[in-house]
Formats: sequence, C-alpha cells, structure tokens
Amino acid sequence: MEAIVKTDFHFPGQVSKYTGKVRDVYDIDGKYLVMVVSDRISAFDVILPEGIPYKGQILNQIASKFLDAVSDILPNWKIASPDPMVTIGHRCEPFKVEMVIRGYLSGHAWREYKAGKRTICGVEMPDGMVENQKFPEPIITPTSKAAAGHDEDISKEQIIASGLASREDYEKIEEYTRAIYRRGSEIAAQRGLILVDSKYEFGKKDGQIFLMDEIHTPDSSRYFYADGYEERLARGEKQKQLSKEFVREWLMANGFQGQTGQKVPEMTPEIVAGITDRYIELYENITGEKFVRLPDTAGSDKDSILKRIGENVTACLKTL
Repeated sequence: MEAIVKTDFHFPGQVSKYTGKVRDVYDIDGKYLVMVVSDRISAFDVILPEGIPYKGQILNQIASKFLDAVSDILPNWKIASPDPMVTIGHRCEPFKVEMVIRGYLSGHAWREYKAGKRTICGVEMPDGMVENQKFPEPIITPTSKAAAGHDEDISKEQIIASGLASREDYEKIEEYTRAIYRRGSEIAAQRGLILVDSKYEFGKKDGQIFLMDEIHTPDSSRYFYADGYEERLARGEKQKQLSKEFVREWLMANGFQGQTGQKVPEMTPEIVAGITDRYIELYENITGEKFVRLPDTAGSDKDSILKRIGENVTACLKTL
C-alpha cells in the first residue's frame, strides 16, 4: 500500500485546515474537527522524509479504542471514527501544554538524569536510580506545546504563572492525567505489558475540560513487555519495548537527533517495511486484536484511499 503523507480535502462547512506533524485537522463550522491521521512519521520533532504504510490506520484505531476505554473518567472529544484513518470530534479550546506522565525512568527523563539532573519540570527525582526503574510514584513532566520546533519542558508553577492554565484547571488536568494513566496501566497489564509513560492533551468546551487528540498509541506512549522486565533491569539490559523509541534509536545510531545540520539517514524500502511491521506488532499487542489492513475493496493506490476517506467523512458529517 502507498503511504498517505498529504491530504487536501474540502468538506462541507470546512473553515480551515491545520497540518500537524502527523495529523491533518479540518475545522468544520467552528464546531467539529475532522482529524485525518496520515502515514507521516516524526521523531525529535522532525517529520521524516518517508511515510509508513498503515501507520495512520494503526494510530487512529488504537486511539479510538482507548478514548472509549476512558470515557467514564472525563468527556473526550471523539464523536465517531467513520474511517480507519479518521476521527471526528468536538472542537475544543486547547491548553497549550502536553501532560506527560512517567511511571518509569526512561527516554527523555533518563537522558536528563544520566546528565546529572535530579529535577525535571520542577519535579524531584530520587538519587540512585537506574534506567527503566519504576518511580515510587508516577511523576508529571509537562511540556509547552510549541507551534513549531521543539516542545520545551515546563513546570506546574510556570504553566500557572504564564497563564497557560489557571491553577484550578491545571490541578484538574493533573488529576485526570493520573486517572487516565492508571486506567491505561491496568489495560496494559492485562496484555502482559507495562505502560511506561504517556502524554495527554486537554481542552475546554462550554467551560468543561475534555480529553483531546490521541492516547496510549505508540507515538504518544512507551510500553515494555512485563515478562522478563525485572530480570533485564537487574542485569542492566535494555528492556524489550513497544513504542516509537526503536525509530529514535535507529536515527541516533545513524547520527541524527534533530539537531541543526544533521541529515536524516536514508529510509530504504526495507527500513520502511520494517517500521510498518513493528507498528502492526504494536497494534496487536496493545489491543489484543489482529490488525486488519485497510479494506481490499479500497485498492492500494493513494487516490482510491483518499476517495474512500472523503466519502466516509462527508457521509458522517451529514449526521451531525
């Protein structure tokens, strides 16, 4: 299948389009958002030159399942998923922060810790920890939501002082962040997985806080296999994981970390196919379900896929 890396729809009532790193978001009448999850892939806040077939479908379907699974905790933006690559939902006014919650010392937090830092986003981290060790309690390490470029670590007090959220709202989304992470961790445990860390985005609609965007996908979360976790930790070995970290590791091994002047290594068809396979593995392990590739009747060329998306979205919008 060809990767879908660009869309240019004109839906009924459309007033604007926003192109993110992975998602193309269409504003309908200022009331609804049509989120088309493309096959683009980003790492280190850089969009990589090749798309990954089926990645958009995988991310959208995982997020859709998990939004449904936490809908009793707080309202979320999702109304319907009329196509494997699309979610339609309520337009909310977003808080310009990403709520990152970490149950384990991994990824960015570990890189900071290894460099000697013991405070991240105003949160203290205990001395004497090793990579991938579980924190005594999950820590919340927000980032500012950059319009372009790199998101930056930011503390709770900085968020409140800069007016990105009121103290009341921030403490509420912090509470929601912990509750969603607990639910995600429980579901992961049922699949033999550990939800290591995750990030969530929130907004407001009619004065009420809503959960937005995607949750618990391999782009927004990191998973370890629970089997053998303690043994690998004790031996100081890398954990067997399910996340996009394998893409970052491949890039770093080839001299790329998103810094000025660095060149993205060549993404050969073999590399691209391998990333698709890893994303399908992620889907099946995270959801416990067999991944079903896009309907055969759609064909595999871009035009037929885009036509199907357009028809499915237009039909759904007529029902709103």
